[in-house]
Amino acid sequence: MAIISKIILPIFIIIIIFYGVKKKINVYDTFLEGAKEGLVTTFNIFPAIIAMIFAINIFLDSNVLGFIINLISKYIGNINIPLEIIPMALLRPISGTASLAIMNDLFKNFGPDSFIGYLASILQGCTDTTVYVIALYFGSIKVTKIKHALWTGLFADLVGIIMAIVLTNLFF
Repeated sequence: MAIISKIILPIFIIIIIFYGVKKKINVYDTFLEGAKEGLVTTFNIFPAIIAMIFAINIFLDSNVLGFIINLISKYIGNINIPLEIIPMALLRPISGTASLAIMNDLFKNFGPDSFIGYLASILQGCTDTTVYVIALYFGSIKVTKIKHALWTGLFADLVGIIMAIVLTNLFF
């Protein structure tokens, strides 16, 4: 299996080159043209990525997350939702990396086979990084009217969070 994983990419590249030669396509020039388009795309989405990173850092440094956790912890304690999962649930729509870091800490502290570990895994799988997706993709194509897409995405994340809690309680 290790040998196959090392040779699959070179074989794939050779197949593409042979296919291009068979179709009488200048493979090298086509590759350079695609690389140039990739650089242009990167240049176009770079401001959106910088703005998103800046906004996430302001959100995390402002301690709004701690305030929200303290505010809802009174109500969450009555139902079977561990308070340790709340930071991950709140950050998942904003930052995939932050939610992965929180999930990793939950795995270290409680184990991946614990109730919290299962809940974190299901939560990671059934929600998306809505703010990241909207900032990157809408920003790269210069869409400015994002209100409905944002609310729809956040509603889908809320449904995902609720379903993660329900499914974890149901099966674990």
